[in-house]
Amino acid sequence: MDPTVPMQSETEADSISWWGWWPSWRPTSMSLLKSTEAKILSCIRNDLWSRFVTLANQERIWTLTVTNKTTRKPVETACPTAPKKTPLVMVHGFGGGVGLWIRNLDALSCSRPVYAFDLLGFGRSSRPSFPTDAALAEEQFVNSIEMWRESVGLDNMILLGHSLGGYLATSYAIQHPSRVSHLILVDPWGFPERLPPGVETPDIQGPEVVKRPTLPRWVKAVALVLSLFNPLAVIRAAGPWGPGLVNRFRPDFKRKFEDLFDDDTMTKYIYHCNAQTPSGEAGFRAMSESIGWAKRPMLQRVPLLPPTMPLTMLYGAQSWVDSSSGEKMVQIRGKATTRIVMVDDASHHVYADRPDVFNKVVQNICNLVD
Repeated sequence: MDPTVPMQSETEADSISWWGWWPSWRPTSMSLLKSTEAKILSCIRNDLWSRFVTLANQERIWTLTVTNKTTRKPVETACPTAPKKTPLVMVHGFGGGVGLWIRNLDALSCSRPVYAFDLLGFGRSSRPSFPTDAALAEEQFVNSIEMWRESVGLDNMILLGHSLGGYLATSYAIQHPSRVSHLILVDPWGFPERLPPGVETPDIQGPEVVKRPTLPRWVKAVALVLSLFNPLAVIRAAGPWGPGLVNRFRPDFKRKFEDLFDDDTMTKYIYHCNAQTPSGEAGFRAMSESIGWAKRPMLQRVPLLPPTMPLTMLYGAQSWVDSSSGEKMVQIRGKATTRIVMVDDASHHVYADRPDVFNKVVQNICNLVD
C-alpha cells in the first residue's frame, strides 16, 4: 500500500467502497501537511519550539510553544526567582490546526508562554479510532488534553478554545477545574439545546444577544444528507479535485491571511489537515446530531463549572453561532464571573477576522490572571 494514502474510517470506507480506486488519488500526505505548516509557522518572530508530545497511552500530540525572545533571557538571568506567568493554552476548532493561530501567537506570547496543539485526531497529531458513543468520544478528547497537560508539566493554565475547541475546553474545565485559571470560549460550538421542529427559540433579553438569520431550507437539506457521512468526506472523495473544492467553498480562508500569503497556502493547509484519516472528524460526528448541534449540549452542564472560575466568551457579530448561549451562561453563572464580548466585523473565525481586537481582549484577560 502507498504510505501516502491514509486509511479510511470504517464508516466512511463503507460509504465510498463502490468508488474503490478514487481515494488513492488524493494529493496529500503527512509530509505535505508538514511542509505547508512549516511555511505558515515561518512567520513567527518569537521563539518557537515545535514537537510531538507523547501521551501516557503512546499517542502523540503535535505541540507548539511560543515565548518572547526579547524578555525570556533577562527574566531567567536577572531575576531567576520571579514568578512564572500562567501559560495560555489554545485549542483549535473542528477541521483546524495550530497553523490557524498564526495571527495571534506572536502577540499573545509577549508576556507569557503560549501553547497550541493539534487536537487528537486532527492536524499532525495521532489519529486513533473514536467510540461512536457521544459521551465516550468526548471523554477520549478530554482525557487526551489532560494527558497532554501532564506530559508537558503544566500546573495550571489560561484555557482558550474556539468552536469545537471551546466545547472540549469547557468539558475539560468541568472535570479538571484546578488546572484552569480562566476559561476563554471563542464562538463555541455545541452549547444550545436543539429545539423540536416548529418550536421557535425563546427571546432572551440582553444587549449582547445578536439574532442570527434562519437557515434556508436547502441548507438544512444538505446538512441532513451530510449527516450520513463524516462531515468532510466530500473533500477526500473528490480525490485530485479536493484542493479545488476547499478553494471554491472556503475562499474566506485565503482572504483572511492574504497579507501574509499571496498564494493558496492557507487553503492548502486546511485541505491537508482534513484529507488525512478522518479520526477526530469521526469523534466529532459521534458527538453531534448535525454539524450545528451537539448530542450532549454543554449548556446543560454549565452549572458544573466552579462558580468562581472566571469565564469570558467572544463572539463574532457576523458568525453563524448564536450568541444567546452566552447570555444564558451569564444568567446561570452570574455577571461577576461571566463576561460576553461581541467583536464587530468578525465571523466565526474571530481570531483571524479581527486579530487586533481578539489579541487585545485575550491579552487583557491574561494580565488579569497575573
